[in-house]
Amino acid sequence: MANLNVNINTLQLKNPVMTASGTFGYGLEFADFIDLRQIGGIIVKGTTLNHREGNPYPRMAETPSGMLNAVGLQNKGVDYFVENIYPKIKDIQTNIIVNVSGSDIDSYVKTAEIINELDCIPAIELNISCPNVKQGGMAFGVTTQGAYDVVNAVRKAYKKTLIVKLSPNVTSIADIACAVEDAGADSVSLINTLLGMAIDAERRKPVLSTITGGLSGAAVKPIALRMVWQVAKAVKIPIIGLGGIMNARDAVEFLLAGASAIQIGTANFIDPTITVKVVEGINDYLERHHIDSVTDIIGALEC
Repeated sequence: MANLNVNINTLQLKNPVMTASGTFGYGLEFADFIDLRQIGGIIVKGTTLNHREGNPYPRMAETPSGMLNAVGLQNKGVDYFVENIYPKIKDIQTNIIVNVSGSDIDSYVKTAEIINELDCIPAIELNISCPNVKQGGMAFGVTTQGAYDVVNAVRKAYKKTLIVKLSPNVTSIADIACAVEDAGADSVSLINTLLGMAIDAERRKPVLSTITGGLSGAAVKPIALRMVWQVAKAVKIPIIGLGGIMNARDAVEFLLAGASAIQIGTANFIDPTITVKVVEGINDYLERHHIDSVTDIIGALEC
């Protein structure tokens, strides 16, 4: 067995495989399919300061090699999470990370402050890149100043590992990554979904109630790989790669491009056991190539 341990700042992962927010619930939903202790971390669904209903239906659509979603961060708010969900998940023997979203800087900060007090949550993932929320979300993640301002404010309030999730819907994702690094981020995760659209030709109407939505799945992998590679050359903080990872080979490609860890999203809907299969597949790759530690292949792409 190769050494699969990786670190994201002070956050220690038993292996580099995590789950992407919004695709794995709160982890408990998958407990019948896999041993949750076998993966490096679970990033729970997006949490906001107040209750959110999300967007009207229909808000999901299948596309060639992917899917569109416009769920819109439906959740019952951070207080409900603390009182009703946290007690059920706090003893899961892996890293439980909360994805935090907001409609303005103040709501990001207040949510982060509340999560900061939870002993069994070692990190948050700050979502400044969700394309489905009309207020906040994407607005912060598409300019360097906007990204800097929200991360800088949250950094002052949040004392543990701060991961910032970046939008691919920008001119230069490397510039955004540098801005959030300067603002105090411990890590960046990328990419969030690409802005897409589906049309029902017979009805001459959009498929989604919101008209546009976030594209994920295998179709986005080449773009995600390129962006991870670009950001890895621009920042010194660890990168968590995601976007179209469907198997272990995909995961290894992200590690070679410069990611220290990866997240699996859409693939969880297709195969609820995919995370542990990817862990096993990364180990098989390392053993086949006689590599002792997964850290030896991080950024090892030969150009």
